[in-house]
Amino acid sequence: MTSPKPIPRASVPLIFRLASRVRAARLALGLPRREVSERSGVSPRYLAQLEAGEGNISVLLLHRVALALDLRIEDLLSEDPPFDADVKRVAQLYGQASVAVQGRVRALLAPENPGALRAQRICLVGLRGAGKSTLGRRAADKLKIPFVELNAEIEAESGMPLGEVIALYGQDGYRALEAQAITRVVERHDKLILAVAGGIVAETATYTQVLERFHTIWVRTSPAEHMARVRAQGDLRPMEGNPQAMDQLRTFLTTRAPLYERAQAQVDTSAKPVQTSVNELLAVIARKRFLDGIGPQ
Repeated sequence: MTSPKPIPRASVPLIFRLASRVRAARLALGLPRREVSERSGVSPRYLAQLEAGEGNISVLLLHRVALALDLRIEDLLSEDPPFDADVKRVAQLYGQASVAVQGRVRALLAPENPGALRAQRICLVGLRGAGKSTLGRRAADKLKIPFVELNAEIEAESGMPLGEVIALYGQDGYRALEAQAITRVVERHDKLILAVAGGIVAETATYTQVLERFHTIWVRTSPAEHMARVRAQGDLRPMEGNPQAMDQLRTFLTTRAPLYERAQAQVDTSAKPVQTSVNELLAVIARKRFLDGIGPQ
């Protein structure tokens, strides 16, 4: 009588993996070995040998054991870690969900995807007077999505006009409220157009959050039009008692341009009717696929 051949050394990890997974799955379900035996038709003695790494089970019997443990046979044999109960339940729910829901789940589970983090949020950056609010509001109306002005969000949250906010909290306090407002907007909206104050780009942490969580567009115009539009809004402070205001504005634009250029796209409103600029903004949004849910990589 010949003695049985020894198990090849390369097979030992597989047997150990199989034994530990069968045992772990049974214990996770709170099943005694006898119940698994009844479900699978495999004897308790054979199951005990299997969990001890001593069983030389056939593929068909192993398939029955896997079904009794609510697993696939590959879950017991794969070199990859097995799914736990929660992961398996999530996988089942994902498989039963609609295509739209599956898309949102993929976006949430892939934070390394910049487009997924930005969802369908669009943020317009640029100096005051470039046309962010006017263009943003009209484009949002056309696209039937919300439009939010960040300063209005700060006023609503604080319960006071922006001037009083700055007078009470100072510039540093205002910047802190601005950062908090960005976080609230991200939490409340997956789809919107947001217009922010021109100085937000100078706050590194806040601007980084904007770039990560929004598809950004720099709305720009010429220094002369910046000044004219601000004055048309009734604010004479840029020019009042300051003959060098235009030179300072040009310098301001030059120094901040590298920050604004970090945006993903630009719309230049210089010497253009409002509707033309709105159409250009809509074209950029469509071309860049900012409302597709994941956007460009």
